[in-house]
Amino acid sequence: MNKTFIVITSIADECHPVLTKIAARAVSHQVPLIVIGDISSPKEFSLEGCEFYSLEDQGQLPFDLAEKLPVGHYSRKNLGYLKAIESGAEIIVETDDDNIPLATFWDERLIEAEAHLLEDTGWTNVYRYFADTNIWPRGFALEHLHEAIPKLSKTTLVKSPIQQGLADENPDVDAIYRLTRSLPVYFKMSKSIALGANSFCPFNSQNTTWFKEAFPLLYLPSYCSFRMTDIWRSFVAQRIAWTCGWPILFHNCTVRQERNVHNLMNDFKDEIPGYRNNDLILQSLKNLKLQDGLKNIPENLIVCYTKLVELEIIDPAELGLLETWLKDIASLLPVSQIS
Repeated sequence: MNKTFIVITSIADECHPVLTKIAARAVSHQVPLIVIGDISSPKEFSLEGCEFYSLEDQGQLPFDLAEKLPVGHYSRKNLGYLKAIESGAEIIVETDDDNIPLATFWDERLIEAEAHLLEDTGWTNVYRYFADTNIWPRGFALEHLHEAIPKLSKTTLVKSPIQQGLADENPDVDAIYRLTRSLPVYFKMSKSIALGANSFCPFNSQNTTWFKEAFPLLYLPSYCSFRMTDIWRSFVAQRIAWTCGWPILFHNCTVRQERNVHNLMNDFKDEIPGYRNNDLILQSLKNLKLQDGLKNIPENLIVCYTKLVELEIIDPAELGLLETWLKDIASLLPVSQIS
């Protein structure tokens, strides 16, 4: 896994129990770990196996994006992606400081996998294939919760450069679920699910593998709430993945979450833009005319985020950040290196 990098953003100190476990296991598996701090991070941070970047350190990075990203926002994780790419990453695994890796987390990650492939199924609640209870992922359109999940055909070999792993115990569900239903939840083992063209389900930034081909799609938007940045990124990434013939893979749990303290009513408030707009966003993205192929990913990103601005869901300032991201990515990873 020496070409695999782990990227986390965190404001925890070096004694944080989960962060120390991740760092120790990263050392034992010889996997570089990049942690991006923020304005609330401790001034002094030293943890074996962890390459930590304070705000001051981030300002010294050779990326134009470093000076333009807002502080106090999860989107500063973008700098971790860029640093990993600069360091030669071919696979980026992103997680958070409250996810404890299971033994399978350290298995070799392959871009091809056996999976049930679903296409043209619209909103598809992937969590239901791994659980007997009515559970749904954060970002799933509430108006589609009661729809039956599609029947599965035989598994087939798929190539997927974006792969979402589930999380046991305290999985990534929205505030409505947490306020009305019981946790913990442990998912059952199941065959992987791959969502192809016109099938969609939100995926998060808590346990996600990105292969080199998909690195430009890592971009996290800044001008939206913390609770929606990775979700709306996943909508854009899925739409553009269709233009490359890539399904999004969902697989068994490889982490166990011991969730950091949250105020659930604050989470609920921050998720309201999603409750109101998730279905609109995906339907609008679905109807866009995008160009096929890897080389068109940058332009397709601009088209997708321009649509979100037109819908008044994301502030127009996002487009300037996206342009800077694309320039930084192009300087590190020309299309010729990933095609």
